[in-house]
Amino acid sequence: MASPASSVQTIYQDVLANYLISMARTVESSVEIALDALLRPNLEAANALSSKVFLVEPRVNEMEILIDDHAVRMLRTGLLDDEEIRRVVATQKIANDLERIGDLAVNISERVISLAGMKVAEMPRDLEPMAGAVRGMLGRSLGALIFRNVVLASEVLESDDVVDRYRDQIFEHLLAGMTAEPSQVAPHMQFVLATRYLERIADHATNIAEDIIFWVRGLDVRHGRARLNVDEVNYPEKRA
Repeated sequence: MASPASSVQTIYQDVLANYLISMARTVESSVEIALDALLRPNLEAANALSSKVFLVEPRVNEMEILIDDHAVRMLRTGLLDDEEIRRVVATQKIANDLERIGDLAVNISERVISLAGMKVAEMPRDLEPMAGAVRGMLGRSLGALIFRNVVLASEVLESDDVVDRYRDQIFEHLLAGMTAEPSQVAPHMQFVLATRYLERIADHATNIAEDIIFWVRGLDVRHGRARLNVDEVNYPEKRA
């Protein structure tokens, strides 16, 4: 029979998990709205759509504070085992990355508002596939979080280079366009910034995936340390 202390800890863990998943879903929704706005041909409509993101940001900030406070209360009990401590630490780090992703959704929305007042000749040709790749990384990282799935987490790590390549291609295209058509310098700069924000969202999704691997497997794969393939992450007994 579980002791009263362990029952309380189980409740605390469930509450912490629910807080984090709620925050993750809220942030994912903000990113979806911001990206839809960025990719909409009708920028006036995009302006109205992106404004919804600003209404969510204060709630995301409050959720991060709530998660931190709850995590600290759990650590203060001194009753957590190693796996539970990893879980709490990872949760705090993931919440911080989610908050930054929420900020980046706001940044993208600001670029959309700026673009709404400009004459844009064309959208960068690789922007839509880059946005799709970022959406995929964020979705897989949050799926890994919800299901504690290290395979999904490792797939996120493998996708980061794809986003970087799209970034480089878009930058090259935009810089060439600014040289050939000076009238497009202002809107192209907005797209440059938006592309940078997309890259940062991908970076934070990667951070979340790394923290999930640390939480579930106790492996530190940050900064390329022991960057493991899917089998090594999912089946640690196969490692030499």
